[in-house]
Amino acid sequence: MIATCLAVVLYMAAAVVLGLSLRRPETASNRGWLPLAVLAMLFHGEIHAAAWRHAGAPDMHFFAALSLSSLGMAALTAVLAMRGRMMALGVIVYPLAALFALLYSLHGHSRPVAMDWQLQLHAWCALLAYATLAIAALLAVLLWLQERALRRREFHRWLRILPPLTELETLLFRTIAVGFVLLTATLLTGALFVHDLFAQHLAHKTVLSILSWLVFGILLFGRWRYGWRGRTAAAMALWAMLFLFLAFFGSQFVYDFVLKRG
Repeated sequence: MIATCLAVVLYMAAAVVLGLSLRRPETASNRGWLPLAVLAMLFHGEIHAAAWRHAGAPDMHFFAALSLSSLGMAALTAVLAMRGRMMALGVIVYPLAALFALLYSLHGHSRPVAMDWQLQLHAWCALLAYATLAIAALLAVLLWLQERALRRREFHRWLRILPPLTELETLLFRTIAVGFVLLTATLLTGALFVHDLFAQHLAHKTVLSILSWLVFGILLFGRWRYGWRGRTAAAMALWAMLFLFLAFFGSQFVYDFVLKRG
């Protein structure tokens, strides 16, 4: 529990330092938040490592998956915030990571299921894909808000903390491309290593994941072939992420808590 408290406090401290930096443009290059965020992520990782050592197997159930995904999002946010003006992501992501780490510590420990390396590879690919595409979804929201404000000629102060529209758009598609590769790897490892992929409790999860993969793929093709951008890109990215969220966490919630098969 000590590691959880430290992770939560450090995540929130990093978010506060980031928020203060964003309010004062002259301190926007301040990196005081970075050591706090790195320490928070280390303690966050230790929460799962300790549970893994105690149980002898990784826990991939609902709260564990949610917490691990938020840890991946926190790490990606730190990378993106180091370049350009994407520190605004940390103000959103770090409190979420703190919340999910706390929820896992309080309610998330369950009886882990032993998995061979093939299933672990599939699970880790899924978590990395979700974390990356969740960051892409946040970028899509920021892109939509920025474009909406510019169309209405509403030059809000918060626009100054975001990168130029074209830079944000480029970053969005690069993030989607990386997430799409990871999601493809997830589906491939699932097809290769998960027995009876279309079993009753996996059918809807598989279908929704494929739907998300198709929408992301169409979006990337449309960007390459037709130059799709702006609201079209943001809307498609958010729809695809909704499908992926329902596939990954919606089905996991039903399986673990409604059907009580976790």
